[in-house]
Amino acid sequence: MTTRTSDTKKPSDHLFGDPEDLLIDRAERARRQWQREIPEIAEQLSPMVLLGRLNEASQVMGRDYLAPAYADIGLKTGEFDVLATLVRSGPPYKLTPTELYRTTMMSSGGMTARVDKLEKAGLVERCPHPDDRRALTVCLTPKGLGLIKGQMPDYIATQQKAVSGLSEKEQQQLSDLLEKLIRSVNDPLGKT
Repeated sequence: MTTRTSDTKKPSDHLFGDPEDLLIDRAERARRQWQREIPEIAEQLSPMVLLGRLNEASQVMGRDYLAPAYADIGLKTGEFDVLATLVRSGPPYKLTPTELYRTTMMSSGGMTARVDKLEKAGLVERCPHPDDRRALTVCLTPKGLGLIKGQMPDYIATQQKAVSGLSEKEQQQLSDLLEKLIRSVNDPLGKT
C-alpha cells in the first residue's frame, strides 16, 4: 500500500476529489481545487478562503439558528430586526422609517413592506411625527414590546448555542477581527 501526501495526490474519480476531503469546509475544498487547477495563484487564495468561510458561516447561522428562532415567534428575519431595533431604541419605542432603514440596513422598499405586515399583526403602528406634520414615525405597540422582551432570553440562548464551538476568548477575538474588517471596507479613504 502506498501513502501519498496531499501535494502528490492525483484527483480521484469522485466529483470533489478524494472522499476524505469531503470532511473539510467548502472554502478549503475550493482552495485545493483552484490550487490544483491554476497552481500559479495558489499563494493568493487566502482572501477567497476567508470570504468563503464568512459567507458559509453566515448562511449556516441564519438557516440553522436564527431563522428557526424567528419562526418560533411567527416572524421573519427582517420583521424581528425592525421590532428589536424599536425595543433597543428605548422609550418611547418609536423611530422614523429613515432611522429604522439606517439602523437595520434594509432597503426603504423592504422597510415599508415589513412595517405594513407588522402593523397588520398589531405589533407596530404608524404615529404622527412630533416635529413634522407631514411625517410619520413607527411606534412599537405594547404587544410588540411584550413579544420581543419575552423572547430575548430564548433568542440570546440560541445565539450562544450557535457560537458555542468557540471559547469566549475566541468569540471576542473573532468579533474584534470582524469589526476591524468591517471598518476597513467601510472606510472610503482606507485610513483604518
